[in-house]
Amino acid sequence: MISFYPGPSQVYPQVAQYLQDAFDSGILSVNHRSAAAMELVRETYRLLHEKLDIPADYAIAFVSSATECWEIIAQSLTTRQSLHAYNGAFGQKWAEYTQKLGLNVVHQPFGLNEVLSLTTEAETICLTQNETSNGTQVTNSTLRKIREAVPNALLAVDATSSMAGVAFDWTAADVWFASVQKCFGLPAGMGLLVYGPRAVERARSINERNHYNSLLFIDENVRKFQTHYTPNVLNIYLLKRVLEQVPPIQTVAAALQKRAQRLATFFEKETSWQLLVANAAVRSDTVLAITGTIPQIEQIKQTAKTRQITLGNGYGDWKETTFRIANFPAISDADFTTLRAFLTEA
Repeated sequence: MISFYPGPSQVYPQVAQYLQDAFDSGILSVNHRSAAAMELVRETYRLLHEKLDIPADYAIAFVSSATECWEIIAQSLTTRQSLHAYNGAFGQKWAEYTQKLGLNVVHQPFGLNEVLSLTTEAETICLTQNETSNGTQVTNSTLRKIREAVPNALLAVDATSSMAGVAFDWTAADVWFASVQKCFGLPAGMGLLVYGPRAVERARSINERNHYNSLLFIDENVRKFQTHYTPNVLNIYLLKRVLEQVPPIQTVAAALQKRAQRLATFFEKETSWQLLVANAAVRSDTVLAITGTIPQIEQIKQTAKTRQITLGNGYGDWKETTFRIANFPAISDADFTTLRAFLTEA
């Protein structure tokens, strides 16, 4: 089965061997405060900085999920007001979750084909760089313009379905986070929190230490190459092995961008299907959403399964009228050739 589901998504084929290697190495049974575990964390951090071009003064923490990062940002980096700009289901969920934690949340929805623009200052501004529910993205240039327009705000970015697939302008935001079951090509069960000096400064000024995942407690462990909880050692090991095999992010991102453009051209010129996002300037490079009638969507997904192809379901407002295609690094060009042939015939 070839999976184009946008998370949990298709894993790298090498992961099968890496799983066996992890068992054989004994790393799965070591104490997470041991020298061996700390060396694994240290090397994985090094590879993340190197392969994703993360600035040296931005720290990386292993957490349970991207969803946990919503909580960390709300409890450790915000005291009063959080502004959430969103055009899809996951950005809206982040806003609603933050509101449940008792903060004053300013909702700023924007249109599917609209380029995001923000000029309102807020304590914390929360954006979804790549909206998995509809296949839109906020580009590096847009993030940089927002940073310049609201320089006093702490900017937090959900990059769940783009980190390790898109080359970021990391200093355009203070906090980035993602999960490994998308562009990292790994099994679900771990998230990454990447945070810069301004986030640490904010955390220290708030001095929130009431939770096991308070950012100050996380940061203290990060500096020792440890974790704030018993970690997912298997996924850290798999992440290290995958990072050893993949090219630098600039190479990966360029390849995915070209493939996304070819896919968009294919849908526009060679099929009767319609792209959900008409504005190419805000269309995601890593998730494409294709729209149709409810019967058409149901039929194409069912037919695809008979051909050993899994298409992603729609999500949120577009649940019944779209299917989604992940354009993640672990999915090969040959798999996309198979997909195009199927969609041409269907």
